[in-house]
Amino acid sequence: MKTPPLKPLLLTSLPVFASVFTAATLVWRFDVPKLAMPLVLGIIAGGLVDLDNRLTGRLKNIFISVFLFTVASLTAQSTLGTGWPFVLAITAMTFCFTLLGAVGLRYRTFAFGALAVATYTSLTYTPETFWLVNPVMILFGTLLYSSFTLVFHILLPNRPVQENMAAAYDALGDYFDAKADFFDPDEAAWLGNRQIDLAMRNTGVIAAFNQCRAALFYRLRGQHRHPRTARMLRYYLTAQDIHERISSAHVDYAELADKLKNTDLIFRIHRLLEMQGQACRNIAAALAGGKNYAYSKRLGRAMAGCRESLRLYADGHRQERDVHHIQQLLNNLAGVDHQLRQLESVSHRELENESDASRIAGLEGSGWRHAWQSVKSQLNLESAVFRHAVRLSVVVAAACIIVEALHLNLGYWILLTALFVCQPNYSATKTRVYQRIGGTVLGVVVGSLVPYFTPSVETKLWIVIASTTLFFMSRSYKYSFSTFFITIQALTSFSLAGLDVYSAMPVRIIDTVIGSVLAWAAVTYLWPDWRYLTLKHTAAQALAGNAAYLDKILDQLEHGGHDDVSYRTVRRRAHERIAALSSSLSEMSSEPKKYGSRISDGFVLLKHSYALMGYISALGAYRNHMAQDCGEDFTARFYHTAHRIADVLHAMPEADAATFQTALSDIRQDLDALRADVPDDRQSSVLWQQLSLIARQLEPCYRALNPPESDGTAENLPAGA
Repeated sequence: MKTPPLKPLLLTSLPVFASVFTAATLVWRFDVPKLAMPLVLGIIAGGLVDLDNRLTGRLKNIFISVFLFTVASLTAQSTLGTGWPFVLAITAMTFCFTLLGAVGLRYRTFAFGALAVATYTSLTYTPETFWLVNPVMILFGTLLYSSFTLVFHILLPNRPVQENMAAAYDALGDYFDAKADFFDPDEAAWLGNRQIDLAMRNTGVIAAFNQCRAALFYRLRGQHRHPRTARMLRYYLTAQDIHERISSAHVDYAELADKLKNTDLIFRIHRLLEMQGQACRNIAAALAGGKNYAYSKRLGRAMAGCRESLRLYADGHRQERDVHHIQQLLNNLAGVDHQLRQLESVSHRELENESDASRIAGLEGSGWRHAWQSVKSQLNLESAVFRHAVRLSVVVAAACIIVEALHLNLGYWILLTALFVCQPNYSATKTRVYQRIGGTVLGVVVGSLVPYFTPSVETKLWIVIASTTLFFMSRSYKYSFSTFFITIQALTSFSLAGLDVYSAMPVRIIDTVIGSVLAWAAVTYLWPDWRYLTLKHTAAQALAGNAAYLDKILDQLEHGGHDDVSYRTVRRRAHERIAALSSSLSEMSSEPKKYGSRISDGFVLLKHSYALMGYISALGAYRNHMAQDCGEDFTARFYHTAHRIADVLHAMPEADAATFQTALSDIRQDLDALRADVPDDRQSSVLWQQLSLIARQLEPCYRALNPPESDGTAENLPAGA
């Protein structure tokens, strides 16, 4: 069954709408409006832990979530109103569940959902209600939502994968646009900034690719691959190949722009890149609409035009070696063109059976031993997971103590706010504080009008259905909107329960402010980011990723290679570490006073690290056909020099200036000697050029990693010290 051409956001919201509508119908049919709130909160909790998987995987996820929800809800309910036992129980659950998130994304999601359920149980309890009613209703709401997700999964099994794949190709299209800017001769003076922009765009591409990998991983663990899954796997592997080709750098772009500024070749390359980016967006649109992608003949003519333009340029510059490098650049773009052309016409039969070339690397380990090792490795203050677990536990304990000590009616809104607002890093928490307070105030203002226009139970239930659905639709892209809708839903639910809505309104605002302040204070004063976010460590990881990537390419150059899972894993890790450096700099840029001058060093590191990866990626074009006629002397020297460069990259973070300069001098001498051995053939010249471009980035990377004004002691301090 093809995914109908509906907005992905609407499709995602269908299980929520169906489950809330069913719950509202049951509440209306049996005339139990007081049960509306725990039922709907149970549905929301189910939505919070909804993870894409194949059918058997979804059933397993439902079992795990219901078990954890039961433990959390009964623990909260049985200790509620007991004072210190309740505070200790909620705090212990917070610490243990948050630390469990170190095992992987699934466990992190389930753990947060369980904490939300414990809070929902506390929030919805009233003394006149039998103690078991709320936990049962919350679990029933979760099962109701889970049942509808199973139904929609059976009807539209491939929808999440197609949506993730569409997002990946859309991000790839934006990346093409950023790369096209390198071939604008009028912008040559600003190419350094373009390199940073490209690295930032790459972060989005890697995030989208990881979403695709997760969606495919859980579907490829079965014994049989469905043709739809095999087709999506083909799209994924094609996107990875295109990304490696387009992230490759075969030339110094500033030098190229200067040499080609008065020719039409550079403008044709710029136009071709933009058209290939649009082709990626067309693929995304086709996936979103459940259609097949149609290759544009206009794109083929643009490719042919580039080749003809290069032929004319080469005829007038026969003695220049740069022609070979431009030829390799066009060959790479021709490879992209071939992938786009063959995307729908290639048979997917070879992907229906598992092989090393079509496997997806595992997302996380399995078994209790792996889980324990993952948690054990985080039991120190250097771990962001451990710091967040302790920090969140302190916030939860403070919120519970305030409520219990002051006997606040509806006071667990403080706990709910603190739990949702407190994030692992300062910037995200600060943003949520503003959005939570703003959304709540606006929601209270609008919610105050609800009783005037919705006097009947039926109309109030429709408000609950609409606001809950809109909450889910907006929570992934605008937190303030989701807060606005959930506030309306909460006030309407209180009205259904027969409580005084107008007395609850100021309480909602005050509790939200208190909870937000607690979360902000925790991330500001309890082990804040700027004391632990060491730029040097993040950059060292990026350089180590580049070194491993270069080592893997050299191994495949020497012994022959293909896109097997081990190669793709090394390549992905290298890109992920560059993306981590980019993300760290984005966070640091939001707080320039706390991180000081190291931000500028960080962006220099990002620029040169990403350029380094581009030059390394370009070597990957030769993995399948290392030149047979390069000559033994050239080949031996090439591998010796290349491995020496990789060793320098590995050792760079710990190397002192004298050691680094000695190694760099040796590499330059090796490159000079290698150049003298270059035979009179195109491929040897290009190989030497790529190695020299890689070596050219070593000194700028080292200087940015070890600024001249810093001594060895200062470099071991955090970025903001």
